[in-house]
Amino acid sequence: MKPTSRCLQLLDRFMLRPKSVSFIGLGRMGSEMAFNLFSKKFTEASDSHFVVCDAIPDSARSFCENFLAQFPGAKMGIAVTPEEAVLASQTVITMLPSSPQVQTVYSQPGGIVQTLRMLPEAAARQTLCIDSTTLDIKVAQEVASQVVQTGAQIVDAPVSGGVTGAKAGTLSFLVGGTTETFQLSETILAYMGKRIIHCGPSGAGLGAKICNNLILGVQQIVVAEGMLLGQKLGLDPAVLAGVINSSTGSCWSSSVNNPVPSALPDKSPPCERDYEGGFATALMLKDMGLATDIANVSGSPLPLGEAAQSIYDDVLKRQPELGRKDFSSVYRYLHQAAQEGKKLHLGELVST
Repeated sequence: MKPTSRCLQLLDRFMLRPKSVSFIGLGRMGSEMAFNLFSKKFTEASDSHFVVCDAIPDSARSFCENFLAQFPGAKMGIAVTPEEAVLASQTVITMLPSSPQVQTVYSQPGGIVQTLRMLPEAAARQTLCIDSTTLDIKVAQEVASQVVQTGAQIVDAPVSGGVTGAKAGTLSFLVGGTTETFQLSETILAYMGKRIIHCGPSGAGLGAKICNNLILGVQQIVVAEGMLLGQKLGLDPAVLAGVINSSTGSCWSSSVNNPVPSALPDKSPPCERDYEGGFATALMLKDMGLATDIANVSGSPLPLGEAAQSIYDDVLKRQPELGRKDFSSVYRYLHQAAQEGKKLHLGELVST
């Protein structure tokens, strides 16, 4: 397979792959992560080169326009395909929705793996791939094996901290891979986060992330339940949140992502913006599914996890508009059920 003329033009423009970083996937998380990474690297080394790539071309164009407006001297390019992104950069970061997109970007014709195979051996060996997608562990390990066979290096590095953490550059990266590759990736990840934790070999970062989001998904529902019950009992949301956040019920879902408007007067959680700008409910449902799937394989019981998965699934069925809203909008689902006098029983949710 020969590179396209556009690829050759991109290579000509970015002559030094070691100075270039490509970022593939400019969704809510990816765009904030890429902005932090590029802005800090540009401030540190103005001769750095940056490349962005997204399935939606307008997203890449919009990102470049916004970045260049704030950093006029930056050297930026748009890769139309993953192939172009790899040819342009020695470091490639991917932040994609889930397993199917990772398989497409990495394993399909014109993807990262095929492009690495056509590079000179030395260039392939110098390439570092960082995948921050939350996806199926088995798929991640298969993709990692394909990358390593080309001579390149890869880590799975899913994140914790949400859109707020991505914007602030305070994410936690949960990294799976060899010690050597972890050390290579740590410098890059530090531009986007505060904590970079080596969890173990390939797939370990994803395992840690799935366990974390399992807990988070359950917590957000019970915080919504408690806040709704408290208001039914006549409690002011801010007073109740203050009690919870200074007591044994304290957790991120209450102290940072509280689902009730005015409950956190000194903060601005998604509920203050009609649940916009957070971690989408559809993505939380995906993560709960990843947890229950791997639990079934490993034989680990998840009674609360399965219950939470059923609730998020019902949220999307009954109020599909909440799929793109922050997952704390489960409160709105519960509030509506209360207004309609419905009692939500788990058995009914599972059977629907």
